[in-house]
Amino acid sequence: MKFICLTLLLISGITDSRSEWFEVVGPADPVFAVAGEDVILPCSVKPNISVVDMRVEWFRPDQKDSQLVHLYDDHEDRNTDQIQSYRGRTKLIHQELQTGNASLKLSSVRVSDEGRYKCFIQSKSQSDDATVDVRVEAVGSPPVITVDGFDHSGGLHLQCESEGWYPEPELEWLDSKGVSLSSETTETHRNMDRFSVKHTITAHHSNDKIHCRVKLRHHMLEALIISSNNMFSSWRTSVILISVFVVLIVIAGILIAVFAHKYRAQRQLRKEKTRIQHERDQLLKSQKMIIPKAVTHFRKHTAVKVTLDADTAHPRLIVSDGGKRVRDGNRKLNRVDEGKDRFSEYLGVLGKVGFTSGSFYFEVQVKDQTQWDLGVARESCERKGIDLSPEDGFWTVGRRDREYWARGSPDYWASSSVSLSLRVELQRVGVFVDYEERLVSFYDVESMSHIYSFTGTPFNEKLYPFVGLGFQWNNNSTPLIICEDY
Repeated sequence: MKFICLTLLLISGITDSRSEWFEVVGPADPVFAVAGEDVILPCSVKPNISVVDMRVEWFRPDQKDSQLVHLYDDHEDRNTDQIQSYRGRTKLIHQELQTGNASLKLSSVRVSDEGRYKCFIQSKSQSDDATVDVRVEAVGSPPVITVDGFDHSGGLHLQCESEGWYPEPELEWLDSKGVSLSSETTETHRNMDRFSVKHTITAHHSNDKIHCRVKLRHHMLEALIISSNNMFSSWRTSVILISVFVVLIVIAGILIAVFAHKYRAQRQLRKEKTRIQHERDQLLKSQKMIIPKAVTHFRKHTAVKVTLDADTAHPRLIVSDGGKRVRDGNRKLNRVDEGKDRFSEYLGVLGKVGFTSGSFYFEVQVKDQTQWDLGVARESCERKGIDLSPEDGFWTVGRRDREYWARGSPDYWASSSVSLSLRVELQRVGVFVDYEERLVSFYDVESMSHIYSFTGTPFNEKLYPFVGLGFQWNNNSTPLIICEDY
């Protein structure tokens, strides 16, 4: 009788052991995820038995000490030791555990989530695990094609750039027939966990569609430009003018060699100088065709909405409710507000939003105001003094009565300030900033002409739009207006 009982217990143990046997199964191929979206990391057991009473642990074996991603144990989630970057972004579907599905939902995917994951499942008598390989793709900005001049053979230099991709994308040029075009220069930069790319080609055919395509394994963005006859005609005009100029130089040399008479030699030199000036004027004329295209591009692709921050304004200034206008209120002040964010000497005010990367553009109406400065300022700019120089965090142009200046020092007449010889009175000024290229440029929007540029600027912190109405007071009540009617 004892032998029979012992046999039955042994058979029962073997049966229970077999009933708990399982295998953890994961995907055979990598799981691709898009940065910013959600993804499911598959994991299940075979046969499809319930894992409700088991321990389910997700962790990163490729991280130091195999850090915890998500833990389910004793019928509930236990994420006290979870990696900080995964807090609030992981979830097990508890209802699915009854059918053996222990897949993990990962929300708001980041580039740093890329790597290997282990799905570990443990019962009272057995454990097994599976590996899930996660690949992350981040889609960057749409590519932008710009015209970057001509070469000596008449080819049109085209530059295409895009940023914000992961992993490093492939950029290619295609003609209208889909044939790949060879890039001449290639630049790739990595900013934190994203890549930016810039490629240049030279086009030699007019009336052709040229595509710039940036792609990853599962994503692609594309831009198109049509190289028209108008683009190439400006180069042909320049070539003709330069050719004429060279011929005139040769003729002048022959005449000087043949006719040694001083008077005729001087006369020929004067004639030569006139032709050189004519050539220069023609080249400047062709340059003026580019500025309107640039301003139109800035307005369409890099324009930002600027709202003035009244909390930074000098106490004499009155900022409109919408933050689009500012003027001197001509108020008598018993004392100056000494808040650290407010200007106390110069009648200045900053925009509410600052920028630490990329490019941005905005316009300010200065019509009828005779004392003003505008541009950008870094976050730590000196707000208690009167110096608007780059050394103190300001990159501005301004007006005093009938004179215009680019501010290089607190004294408008100092050698480090640049006098701007403008033929017309400014009505509206456009400000363009390229953070990575260290560039601040100013444009006369009415005449579509370039005013001044600061280059090689050492930006190392957040930049804010800046406008001002002079030092201590401004008797002209005309406001400066942030424009949005592009």
